Amino acid sequence: MADETGAPREVRKAAIASLFGSALEWYDFFLYGTAAALVFNTLFFPTFDPLVGTIAAFGTNAVGFLARPLGGIIFGHFGDRLGRKSMLVITLVIMGVATFLIGLLPTYAAIGVWAPVLLVVLRVVQGIAVGGEWGGGVLIVSEHAPSHRRGFYSAWSQTGVGLGFVLSASVFALAQGVTTKESFLAWGWRVPFMVGILLTAVGLLIRLRIMETPAFRKAAAKPEKSAPPILDVLRTHPRSVLIAFGARVAETGASYLFLTFSLSYAAKIGVGNGVVLAAVVVGMLAESFAMPMFGALSDRLGRRPVYIGGAVAVIVWAYPFFAMFDSRNPVLIFVAIFVAVVIGHGAMIGTQPAFFTELFASRVAYSGLALGHELASMIVGGFSPIVATALLAWAGASWPIALFLIGMGAVTVIAVAAAPETNPNVLKGREAPARERQAEAETEAV
Repeated sequence: MADETGAPREVRKAAIASLFGSALEWYDFFLYGTAAALVFNTLFFPTFDPLVGTIAAFGTNAVGFLARPLGGIIFGHFGDRLGRKSMLVITLVIMGVATFLIGLLPTYAAIGVWAPVLLVVLRVVQGIAVGGEWGGGVLIVSEHAPSHRRGFYSAWSQTGVGLGFVLSASVFALAQGVTTKESFLAWGWRVPFMVGILLTAVGLLIRLRIMETPAFRKAAAKPEKSAPPILDVLRTHPRSVLIAFGARVAETGASYLFLTFSLSYAAKIGVGNGVVLAAVVVGMLAESFAMPMFGALSDRLGRRPVYIGGAVAVIVWAYPFFAMFDSRNPVLIFVAIFVAVVIGHGAMIGTQPAFFTELFASRVAYSGLALGHELASMIVGGFSPIVATALLAWAGASWPIALFLIGMGAVTVIAVAAAPETNPNVLKGREAPARERQAEAETEAV
């Protein structure tokens, strides 16, 4: 099949737009996770025991993950029917408004039980928006990029995810640093949420300037009656959906243990949040630039070996990660987070956009990516901090959490090992990826 991609200038514009847009959208989403770990238990669940309040706060965080598949289905459907670009604009606006409103919410002390109720509602809205964001952000780059460099270019969409986390953690840490503890709990925590509306405006200006992808324009030029994309992808690509789900188990589950649960674990063992936040920011910043390197490596070696390498790194690092935290040594904590995030998580998430894109035909790619990606986010990502907190409460030690990490890594290794290699550079005449096979079938039918 001919390589249906955009001009080099459009590829670069798409990569930049995806990077900045996803960074701003994920800034909003990650900001909530940080606040759930540090302040929401006190402000919105003050009547609970501190550990139970933390679990309740993580529970509201998980609600956003429960809503993500719904967002994936909704925006996947319209993204496959109406286009990638328009859905990315809509999701960014929804996310920005919801985040701004969280910053305005009265606390439990002001309006009682309505405070956590409204918090949950806005978290659901955030989840719907980000559930529709990821697939579109990936496709706007991968469908512009030449197939022989798809890994490198599409990884920049994930770099935006990493930078979004760095931005959210940095702004939150800055708000903590310039206020007293009392002032931060009274109003300082609101500032990072309210600043998000300004960042949304910047993201909109960038996203409105990109073109629709060549693959979608070609498909739109030949309209035909078909089942809704979500039903179509379940009928034609069920194995790909399961592979995408399994591949994400270690990636999403481990990331929220490394980046969110680690904050509450540090507080439990008497380590200052400032140390962990700084380590997380440095680790995620380094990972943001490592992602395109892993994507480029997958262009040369194949998607499977690079992805499996990251999952194996998570397995190997599970016990050392918590042992270094238990040492309470800031240097060892930095090393623990750096290795876990940059090498383990980075290899998986940097390879993921190209790998997942190549598992699905372009006519159902948005729905397929969104479904596999967001189901894993809902079931594994949203609940992994809750499971880890419960394991900590049960055992009073970190060893069962390390076993939990190892189990998630094993699931991902098995899933990716069962997948076909999809990289066109590596296949060299062997069975073509799903999107190439589908395009050839459609051409023959015409």
